[in-house]
Amino acid sequence: MRAIRSLDEVLAGYDALFCDVWGVVHDGVASHAAAVSALAAARRAGKTVVLLTNSPRLADGVERQIAALGVTRDSFDAIVTSGDATRALIEAGSRRVLHIGPERDLDIFDGLGLQLEDETGAEAIVCTGLFDDRVEDPEAYRPLLERCAARGLPMICANPDLVVHIGDQLIPCAGAVAAVYASIGGTVHLAGKPHAPIYAVARRVVGEGARVLCIGDGLMTDVLGAVNHGADCLFISHGIHRDELSEVIGDPILLSAELLARGVHARFVMPALR
Repeated sequence: MRAIRSLDEVLAGYDALFCDVWGVVHDGVASHAAAVSALAAARRAGKTVVLLTNSPRLADGVERQIAALGVTRDSFDAIVTSGDATRALIEAGSRRVLHIGPERDLDIFDGLGLQLEDETGAEAIVCTGLFDDRVEDPEAYRPLLERCAARGLPMICANPDLVVHIGDQLIPCAGAVAAVYASIGGTVHLAGKPHAPIYAVARRVVGEGARVLCIGDGLMTDVLGAVNHGADCLFISHGIHRDELSEVIGDPILLSAELLARGVHARFVMPALR
């Protein structure tokens, strides 16, 4: 693993960037100005920048969200979300679904002709998050999930992330609810990072032959996704794992060994994208 100081040190070897959003480009409160500038500079250098996010929202909704946080439109060519990739799974499934998640995510169902049901009438679950992720714990959903698992309802999870930083807070995501469901024997289908469907959508933007560098701070989403996709990865070390990796984060050799112990690897590392 090679430590770098700026993205432009390695740009020459790639045609496109698949860049994580939350934790890399913004923290849920404000954009990271240096990251936004680095991506804009990459585009000026002729690289295609795809923002690849496990947000359950559709691309239009994410674009509005990040614009409000200060992410400028000149810093990316396209946005591909877990919500976008998940819609195909939803469309291929049951018409009668139980939605677990906040009302702001309901646009994922737009135009699909679904009927939203309670747990007794549903034939499948679509989880986009917790109803109120600022105060709820995923374990609180266990009784509901046990009843659904007993009926054999499959779950489609629109965001595989377990947690996300909002400022200095760690907030649970849909993936944490899905993990509870899987732990009690429920069937879970995922389309976001590190799974193939979201990368297939992103590939359509950049072309099959493009040399891609994946950028992200999540080991089991961004880094594992890059490994699965056969792409190089730039690991942003002071992101979601900054506390648990604190003892090795300053030494690329020790950090590389820690990543390998977790079954992943990255070609480059830097504390924050710039």
